[in-house]
Amino acid sequence: MSIELSRRQLLLSGLGFPALAAAAVTNPQAAKQPHFPATAKSVISLFMHGGPSHLETFDPKPALNRLNGQHVPPSFGSVQLQFSKFEESTVLGCRRTFRKYGQSGLEVSDLFPHVAEHVDDIAVIRSIHHDGFTHTAALNWLNNGWSRLGRPSVGSWVVYGLGSESENLPAFVVMLENGIKSGPSVYSSGFLPAAYQGTLLRDGPAPILNLKPQRGMTESNQRDMLDTLRWFNERHLEKNVGETSLEARLASYELAFRMQIAAPELADLSKETPATRTLYGLDDPATGSFASKCLMARRLVERGVRFVQCWSGGTGGEGDWDGHKQCDKNHLDMAAKTDRPIGALLTDLKSRGLLDSTLVIWGGEFGRTPVCDGNMNGGGDPDGRDHNPYGFTIWMAGGGIRGGQVIGNTDEIGLRAIEDPVHVHDLHASILHLMGIDHTRLTYPFEGRQYRLTDVAGKTDLVKRLKTKA
Repeated sequence: MSIELSRRQLLLSGLGFPALAAAAVTNPQAAKQPHFPATAKSVISLFMHGGPSHLETFDPKPALNRLNGQHVPPSFGSVQLQFSKFEESTVLGCRRTFRKYGQSGLEVSDLFPHVAEHVDDIAVIRSIHHDGFTHTAALNWLNNGWSRLGRPSVGSWVVYGLGSESENLPAFVVMLENGIKSGPSVYSSGFLPAAYQGTLLRDGPAPILNLKPQRGMTESNQRDMLDTLRWFNERHLEKNVGETSLEARLASYELAFRMQIAAPELADLSKETPATRTLYGLDDPATGSFASKCLMARRLVERGVRFVQCWSGGTGGEGDWDGHKQCDKNHLDMAAKTDRPIGALLTDLKSRGLLDSTLVIWGGEFGRTPVCDGNMNGGGDPDGRDHNPYGFTIWMAGGGIRGGQVIGNTDEIGLRAIEDPVHVHDLHASILHLMGIDHTRLTYPFEGRQYRLTDVAGKTDLVKRLKTKA
């Protein structure tokens, strides 16, 4: 009697490579216990690339129209801007109409009527600030907690600290519209192990590139190949301990093998009901692209993905929120693409019981100036606004926070944060706290020191406001 063994059977039997039989597949994204009970299990970041104006969206300033066309009164001081000389620029009024919504009476502009329906679930923070007035520096501040390149992204830190509840999908997923002004550093793992970097998810039936097996490759054949490849890679890793890119590759092969079933099912939006498609505006050309991202975000957190980032606007295509030219028209166009899908996402999460455990964050890398875009470089637009990192708005919903409230404020013209200022380090410390992580304990050794997302700063005073019961 003859017995034929497959390569995989040979390896695992110990007749081939004995070490493989004892080798366990290590999953660096396996779920981990938080430092303390969390109110948020996952995050959906809705990032408005280019810097949306707080003055046209969630921070009404009547003084802008009273001062329209005049120089800023000296009492407001001066700031450094990228394209404008502040003292030489004139105040630009706001054409948007604000009104109060919900039981809370929170004010929202007419750019966001669908989002406005959810104000009682939203906490608007009007006093975010940092010091990066260029896109690259500001994007890194908001996404990496530091103005220069090389630091891990927020999503990477969260996954490093908590892992994922999904074994078949990446823990940190990024959906872009086009390129990013700072490049991929804003979703990279920096000096953390490479396994914690963001995974790009694309539109269509093949959301992740190079995932589909080659023609004729059966599941058994593929498993045999991966087992053999893993054995050789592990032997190589023994001689190169700490080679995080190789460790990440080993883990990614196994994850990719499992994703071959999970990813196509995830991307199949045809099973969503007509009512859901209508709610998000999935079949509307104006909203369809961002709607698919928002709907995919819900499907991802529903399946245990820890951190999801949906980007609106990019360096190509139809532009972004960078309102240097005709800021009002720019924001009308961009809000028309995003308002309905965002409102639908909040409705959908709440109806499924997911909003309580999902922290939704809206914002961009900075706000816009109360003065028109200057002519420092010979250009400028009297209807545009320059970059303003000194006081701007983000909002949060879900994740155990109390909605229907405004936290902090900018001055009378929206130039600086003056009431309850929240630095980006404080924002990040608070996000981690809501997820059960002590930001001072989430550290990683690199180049002779312990690094953390919040560097040597960060306060969680914001959490007390966010979670205070009415």
